[in-house]
Amino acid sequence: MKYMVGETSNGTAVFAVIGENAVNITALDPEIGSDLAVLASQGGRVESLSDQLGTAPTVPVDSITPALPIADPGAIICVGLNYTDHIKEGGYDIPDYPALFMRSKASIMAAGKPLVRPTCSEKLDYEAELMLIVGKGGRHISEADALDHVFGYTVFNDGSVRDYQRKTHQWTPGKNFDDTGAIGPFVVTPDEVPEGAAGLKIESRVGDEILQSSNTANMIWGVRKIISIVSEYTTLAPGDLIALGTPPGVGHAKKPNPRWLVPGETVEIEIEGIGICASPIVDEKDHASEAAE
Repeated sequence: MKYMVGETSNGTAVFAVIGENAVNITALDPEIGSDLAVLASQGGRVESLSDQLGTAPTVPVDSITPALPIADPGAIICVGLNYTDHIKEGGYDIPDYPALFMRSKASIMAAGKPLVRPTCSEKLDYEAELMLIVGKGGRHISEADALDHVFGYTVFNDGSVRDYQRKTHQWTPGKNFDDTGAIGPFVVTPDEVPEGAAGLKIESRVGDEILQSSNTANMIWGVRKIISIVSEYTTLAPGDLIALGTPPGVGHAKKPNPRWLVPGETVEIEIEGIGICASPIVDEKDHASEAAE
């Protein structure tokens, strides 16, 4: 199944995406709620609606304004170094254990919303990433069982303010500016992609300019391994988000000059079989002025 959470004139709802159209499944079953949290924790509910999906009213996908797939995630866990060539372009040694960091809820936003370049820096970078949504929670999850804990996969742009990322040994400031982490708009269930979402083309671009182009098969630690590693130290819960790292080609490593995102551009992150996460770049002062109007 392919899902989208979004807004129409009737409010925010969960939609089942069928080609270029979508069915409002929240309208068919209000207990589903207005995001994917219920489905993530109680997988299988949609099967009871399968007979209705073929006859229910539809709306064009492009008429829906994307919202966050999970409105209030409990944890947003990110893998910092998970593609060998990206590690090398950043000047790091290949680690034996993944670099993990957390994002705040204020730092994420839905696909299509502005990605904000902060007033204090012009070094706003892009990072194309696969993100998983936890379904069944748990602790000490084995690699063998890890895929049973995945509700679905989506697209993530881990927008990074590089000079603030490098101010300390911890990456927290550069990875947590408000409205820098775009998610969505589509979520696909595991049956829609190869096992562990491996073997999918992953790309970032601005217009015709290809910034990153790789494949999720190139991840050092795949979905099974990351779930197992993360669940060693924390209890995963339904609706938690895990971002799985970015391939090479990020802006700060471009030669001879870094390639930063600038207001007026739109950056797109695309993952084969999942979709495109597009974000217009705006300056913080302009974004604040628009929000105040």
